Amino acid sequence: MRKRLPVFSAQYTIGIICEGDEEYDYIEKLKSLNVWNAQYRVMAFNALGNGNIPARYQDKYQNNVCDALFIFCDTDRKPYEQYEEIKAKINNFHGQSDAAENVVIFGNPCTMQIILMHWGQFNLPSHRKDKNAPLIEQCTGIKGYKAKEEQRRQLFSLINRDNYIRMKEYVAQLSQDDRQKNSSNFIKLLNNLHCEDGRWIQEFNEKLEC
Repeated sequence: MRKRLPVFSAQYTIGIICEGDEEYDYIEKLKSLNVWNAQYRVMAFNALGNGNIPARYQDKYQNNVCDALFIFCDTDRKPYEQYEEIKAKINNFHGQSDAAENVVIFGNPCTMQIILMHWGQFNLPSHRKDKNAPLIEQCTGIKGYKAKEEQRRQLFSLINRDNYIRMKEYVAQLSQDDRQKNSSNFIKLLNNLHCEDGRWIQEFNEKLEC
C-alpha cells in the first residue's frame, strides 16, 4: 500500500466514492447548496455498483487524488454480504481490522433512509424501492419512485438549505451501528465537512496508516 503524503494545503480535496447514481446525485446536490466549509473541495466519484467500490477506492487512494477519501454506500439487506465484503477489502487494503470503520459512510437499509430525513424522521421498512415508494410520494409527491434519472432529478430539486438542516438534526439521532436497521454514520462525514479546523484530515489518514 502506498503511503499518503502529509497534508499541508490551504484547501483540502475530500473524495467520496458513491455506490451508484442515487448516492452520486445526492452528494452533488448537497455540494450545490454551499453549506459546507469553503476550505473543502468535495469530489464525488460514481462507482456504478457496489462491486466496483473497492477497486475505485484503491485506485483513488494510491494515486493521492484526494486529501481524504470516503465510501458512501448502502448496507442493503441482511446478512449484508456485499456490504461486509466491501469493508473486508478496505480493511485488507490498509492492513487493519477496523480501517473501514473510518472510511465507510453507510445508510441502513439504504441511502433513502438519509434522503427522506430532509422531510421528517422516518424509519424505512425495507431497502426495496417498491416498499418505500408510498413514503417517498408522501414526502415529495413523486409517484412510483424507482430511482430513474428524471425521478432523481425531481427528488433532489426539492432539497434545499433549510431541509438540509433538518436532515442533519435527524441523522445525528440515528444509531451509528451498521448492524442495526435504520442507522447511519452520515453525520460523521457532515461534521467533518463543516469543521473549520482541517487537522482532522491528518488525524484521519494517520488512523489508516497505523
